[in-house]
Amino acid sequence: MSALSRDQHATLGGGGTGPFGVLRRALRLLEAVDRRPGGAALAELARELSLPQTVVQRIAEELEMEGYLAFADGAWVPGGAFALLGQQSREPMVRARMQLRLAELRDELGAAVYFTRYHDGELTVEAVSEADYAPAVEEWVDFRATAHASAIGKCLLGQLDHDGRRDHLSRHPIARLTSRTITDTDQLMHRLERQPATVPVLDLQEYALGTVCAAVPVSAGSTVGCLATSLPVTELHRLRSAAELLALRAAPLMLAMAV
Repeated sequence: MSALSRDQHATLGGGGTGPFGVLRRALRLLEAVDRRPGGAALAELARELSLPQTVVQRIAEELEMEGYLAFADGAWVPGGAFALLGQQSREPMVRARMQLRLAELRDELGAAVYFTRYHDGELTVEAVSEADYAPAVEEWVDFRATAHASAIGKCLLGQLDHDGRRDHLSRHPIARLTSRTITDTDQLMHRLERQPATVPVLDLQEYALGTVCAAVPVSAGSTVGCLATSLPVTELHRLRSAAELLALRAAPLMLAMAV
């Protein structure tokens, strides 16, 4: 029997024959992945399920095609379609997974990390991970009203179309927060339109004196979101490398969050 035939036989074998056996193995695989917030390696899943790695790989790839699993950083993680199953009961689990991943990124950066979204015409801060050694920015003016000045706000506005940006600024007029804040609407619109999607958005003391920030866009389905970090201005020299790491981690982190 060829290797491929043996794999096909194993897929239909252990756990029962026919489509119901395949279904049971797929469900066990989803459960095994879901128990590991940090993702599950192929070898680890094969050991737990007592199946050859080639079989687990085949099932995982089928589930990936349907959106129930995703592959990121060498590990299988829940996909967006899986997150929609029992969404009401899963929401606390998704948020817990998000906080865990943001905390890992915070420790890696040595700086506070933020995940924000633009939803129903407003900026919302979904999660913040901070520590004594990595304090978050003090929200001295409501973030929702100051998107024109913050890195997260400009990053989110940059993902909207021209009319969407105009609409937001008509509801939240530009105000001067520091001497570095852009207060000319046309100048801000021009900068947003020229901002490359692959380049992190910066806030160099535009929202608050003494603080610099960087943000990168994230996309998962229809989500308009961004991942951001902040540093004291005395650590400005670290901002570029922090922004590069944010950009590197954004996509796999969002896959894991299944937002």
